[in-house]
Amino acid sequence: MTQSDVTNRLEMRGISIEFPGVKALDEVDFSVRRGEIHALVGANGAGKSTLMKVLAGAYDSYDGTIWFDGVPLTIDSPAAAKRAGIEIVYQEVDTALVGYLTVAENICLDVLTNGQLKGFIRRQRYEEIAERALRKLKASIDVRQRVSELRLAEKQLVLIARALVQESRFLILDEPTAPLSGRETEQLFRIIRELAEEEQLGVIFISHRLQELFEICESISVMRDGKLVSRQLLAGQTKETVVEQMLGRRLRQSKREARPAGAPSLELDRITVTGQLNQVSLTVRAGEVIGIAGLVGAGKTELCKTIFGSLPVTAGSIRLHGETRHVRSPYDAVRLGIGLVPEERRKEGILVADPIDQNMTAASLNQFVNRFGFLQKTKERTAAKQIVQQLSIKVSSTEQRAADLSGGNQQKVAIGKWLLADASVLVLDEPTKGVDVGAKAEIFQVIDQLAAEQKAVIYASSELDELLAVTDRIYVMYDGKIVFETTTAETTEEQLLWYATGGQQNE
Repeated sequence: MTQSDVTNRLEMRGISIEFPGVKALDEVDFSVRRGEIHALVGANGAGKSTLMKVLAGAYDSYDGTIWFDGVPLTIDSPAAAKRAGIEIVYQEVDTALVGYLTVAENICLDVLTNGQLKGFIRRQRYEEIAERALRKLKASIDVRQRVSELRLAEKQLVLIARALVQESRFLILDEPTAPLSGRETEQLFRIIRELAEEEQLGVIFISHRLQELFEICESISVMRDGKLVSRQLLAGQTKETVVEQMLGRRLRQSKREARPAGAPSLELDRITVTGQLNQVSLTVRAGEVIGIAGLVGAGKTELCKTIFGSLPVTAGSIRLHGETRHVRSPYDAVRLGIGLVPEERRKEGILVADPIDQNMTAASLNQFVNRFGFLQKTKERTAAKQIVQQLSIKVSSTEQRAADLSGGNQQKVAIGKWLLADASVLVLDEPTKGVDVGAKAEIFQVIDQLAAEQKAVIYASSELDELLAVTDRIYVMYDGKIVFETTTAETTEEQLLWYATGGQQNE
């Protein structure tokens, strides 16, 4: 390789890493140059997140080397990665931010703590630095506002601004558009393009939304089973060829037959939550999967949390199996047989620091204690293993921490605990968020299985094609209200989008 080939190029050569029972990375070569927007994709468990964690300094023990400009780097900690000009924005942005600090303090957190700012540090000084970074992003965010008060899209911009203050040369974005609306995604893409062109920032873009990659990236690396299987320009590629490389096979799609539905399991009658939901009525029957369609901010998540008792109902009624019930808390919901898989799985859906077996039994611990109140670990582990096998969760053992699983496998754990709890109504909020196409198909199979067992399933998503693939009926939400109801077989993605964006009947 000549000097011109390595100039401004970041390279990972022969990277390998093993965890107990799993070889996560196997001799991976990866590269990206400054000013390039490069996609990194792979099925859940392919190794892409592990590879980026190595690059970001999350692991201090791995085989292989990392180079920039033809010079070897020592990256064995996040601080070392930052010194090398490498910054990562994780999918769960709250894990990298301090909610009670201001925007300016979060943007300048690294330079305030690593000694880059010399002398007496006045608040005005670091606020000016933060304002300059936000101006580059054309973001109008008050630098004195607490980060906990920001929207998700604004929190992402705070982390990108932090990278600019650090004068980063490479930025890793992990599923950056998952929580964003269409308009917010367009704004983020504009920012990425400008930073790549004007600041010569190299961007590694991880996403399961393949269409986005063709919009924003110029090249792509595909991983499978801990190995790099291809690196190529995106021009001339199709989503289908990328999927085939990710899976190592063609993705087969089978037509779903209409499900026979039983008696109503859950009925909402004009449910109102002040400022969030307005007279929402719906019914889901045993053995039926209903969809809740809507864009970001439509009220889908608020509806899911209301059903689960996390938000207070100010008007309306809830009937479960024909009887009026008061669901005032998640405790009430679990006791009545309602389960929720929330959108923010790491924050609200799983116990990331705990092992898989404890996650599985978190909603049904009473089944695993003896008459003296002691936990029966063997019984717990056996039950967890059954769910792991049933849902094809890739783990080394049920004692593995949930934090060490891929996103898709974490989502299966979140679903699995409700199988053990035997919930009769299961609410899934954006269940395929951050999940690859192969794992999506597996989650759809799990949903089919739940419906076959006469569970009532509510599937809330902004991914309209998924709703058409998996549901029996669909309700569309806009501005906290149900604005349209249809059977899935009689609608189209265009019609759903029309109502989800505020379109009216007979317009």
